[in-house]
Amino acid sequence: MTEVPAERISRAVRAYFLAIRAMDPEAIAGTFAEDGTTYDPVGSAGVTGRDAIREFFSSIYKNFKSVALTEDSIFVSGDGAAVKWTGKGTSANGKNVNFEGIDVFEVDADGKIRTVRAYWNPAEMIAQL
Repeated sequence: MTEVPAERISRAVRAYFLAIRAMDPEAIAGTFAEDGTTYDPVGSAGVTGRDAIREFFSSIYKNFKSVALTEDSIFVSGDGAAVKWTGKGTSANGKNVNFEGIDVFEVDADGKIRTVRAYWNPAEMIAQL
């Protein structure tokens, strides 16, 4: 396996979070390899492929006026990164939510995301709605 330059990994991770904050499912899907997979959260069935990833995020955004994840810390190593993040949002009915987690990324040699494993507890966010 070819080592992926740290800068390429950082760019992929930052593009992903920028697209999340823009609430842009098309841009999010574009950060993934064609056959990339997200496990959001870990323990749930993976969502594989850009079309499925686009649809997954579109379905989430239907429930929010705004939602944003901000990278608190990014740790790049090998062909990936771990990111501690903080999330904030406003639901479609006007309730504010705050949540946090860690995403673990694997990035390919082209700078596209192969996998994201999202470690967070959706029940904590849902309880605020």
